[in-house]
Amino acid sequence: MACVPWVEIREKFQAALTLSRVELHKNPEKEPYKSKYSARALLEEVKALLGPAPEDEDERPQAEDGLGGGDHALGLPTEVVEAEGPVAQRAVRLAVIEFHLGVNHIDTEELSAGEEHLVKCLRLLRRYRLSHDCISLYIQAQNNLGILWSEREEIETARAYLESSEALYNQYMKEIGSPPLDPTEHFLPEEEKLTEQERSKRFEKVYTHNLYYLAQVYQHMEMFEKAAHYCHSTLKRQLEHNAYHPMEWAINAATLSQFYINKLCFMEARHCLSAANVIFGQTGKIQTTEDTPETEGDVPELYHQRKGEIARCWIKYCLTLMQNAQLSMQDNIGELDLDKQSELRALRIKELDEEESIRKKAVQFGTGELCDAISAVEEKVRYLRPLDFEEARELFLLGQHYVFEAKEFFQIDGYVTDHIEVVQDHSSLFKVLAFFETDMERRCKMHKRRIAMLEPLIVDLNPQYYLLVNRQIQFEIAHAYYDMMDLKVAIADRLRDPDSHIVKKINNLNKSALKYYQLFLDSLRDPNKVFPEHIGEDVLRPAMLAKFRVARLYGKIITTDPKKELENLATSLEHYKFIVDYCEKHPEAAQEIEVELELSKEMVSLLPTKMERFRTKMALT
Repeated sequence: MACVPWVEIREKFQAALTLSRVELHKNPEKEPYKSKYSARALLEEVKALLGPAPEDEDERPQAEDGLGGGDHALGLPTEVVEAEGPVAQRAVRLAVIEFHLGVNHIDTEELSAGEEHLVKCLRLLRRYRLSHDCISLYIQAQNNLGILWSEREEIETARAYLESSEALYNQYMKEIGSPPLDPTEHFLPEEEKLTEQERSKRFEKVYTHNLYYLAQVYQHMEMFEKAAHYCHSTLKRQLEHNAYHPMEWAINAATLSQFYINKLCFMEARHCLSAANVIFGQTGKIQTTEDTPETEGDVPELYHQRKGEIARCWIKYCLTLMQNAQLSMQDNIGELDLDKQSELRALRIKELDEEESIRKKAVQFGTGELCDAISAVEEKVRYLRPLDFEEARELFLLGQHYVFEAKEFFQIDGYVTDHIEVVQDHSSLFKVLAFFETDMERRCKMHKRRIAMLEPLIVDLNPQYYLLVNRQIQFEIAHAYYDMMDLKVAIADRLRDPDSHIVKKINNLNKSALKYYQLFLDSLRDPNKVFPEHIGEDVLRPAMLAKFRVARLYGKIITTDPKKELENLATSLEHYKFIVDYCEKHPEAAQEIEVELELSKEMVSLLPTKMERFRTKMALT
């Protein structure tokens, strides 16, 4: 090192950094890592020029480098040791090189070598890890090891590294607080050192990355509350420090909304989605930085995909809010309970009074103009449960708007499963809106719209490759016809003398419902067309419901032919009996269909008597 001017070492290091930043697609096709390997060679040269590691660091016992040794254990140093003097300075510079070699090897998919260099970096810095000169580098090395172990699916190890980084950051900010040196500054002349403001910006970005990786680790460990908290903190910090990429930020905020939707925290979910819309609108309008993802450049397809994904999150918001309202107001047969509706109206007044205090506790993104822009989107969307048709329709129309937006990208050609899920959500929006509608004819039309959008999907799908999806759609179409038939029967009951047209309509709806329920049940048969003796848990309830509804449908067929009516009653009895017999053989099935099982037992008891009376009547006539 004495023979080589310091300026030459600095220049080699800077050249290595420049090569490291070259995007892979700019390398020759057959040598995608050419620039990375060139950078590595320069880093190795710098390492050799700096000389060997100080003895007390390089010869540290290997046992101390394990999980229990303290490199990333949560026991932190009791006092700050500054990296002062030539020996310490050389150790820190070597640690910088080891860090960049570690990242370089990880970038070229040589994970074991990358790990080795990063651990060396931590070992060299151990004594000085809480110092002004080393804290940022130490945390970055631990973050990278956290990511590496996460990719190996060693989640506990990853968590230990990342939680250590978080604890180190918090201790440093509490005990020292001044913006620390950025790792690159160890190879910069004094006049080129960063400003305090730039140091602070870079250090806060390192910590934000730490929180982001922790959120992913907690998600992987199914610690969903904690994952959501860290995700929210990450998003909030990214906005505060103006360190985000609009498309990526927006999709992360929209994804976070799904956690709040599942928790029925609709105000928070609405805020996340509104923020996602506003920030997504910045795509292409803010200046890109050196670490802008390659995929977030000018790529129209990715833009439209992300737009479609955010739209789908909005659909889930509208649908879940409407469904939650339905569950709160329906009676034991699924119809609107006016007493429950009145109770919820009274509760609404209290909810509105508490809105401001709830809002203060809710997640909030942005300040100033950004906050105002997010609020402007929020104010157009309700977060309280709809209590009548007009309120439900407002949410329905918003959800339907996003259905059309999602379908622009998720088309049947290329995105079969996604397209079908969007159409199913659209059908569900109509279904729950029908619950709020009091006019039976209009409810029928809503179910008719559902059938019109679902039936074409059956035609396009290969049942062999899309068996589960096919079953879902068959069952849903059958249920829509079933609901329509019930509504037409209720309309006919109000008339003194229903005409033949109404009777024919009821029978046609009955026939269509039977067709699709039978298609669903037939899909459960084995290759020899034999119905299973034991129905799988995943389809047990729908299979039992299909059997129950088929039984009921046969009993609802209107006919003037006594012989045909007797046949229908016999078929109805056969299906009711199947349910009772199956639940006797498989007691665990009974809890899946408690109400239907009781009704089936009742019908198995009553129908034979009814059929016998019918036979007697036929004999007399």
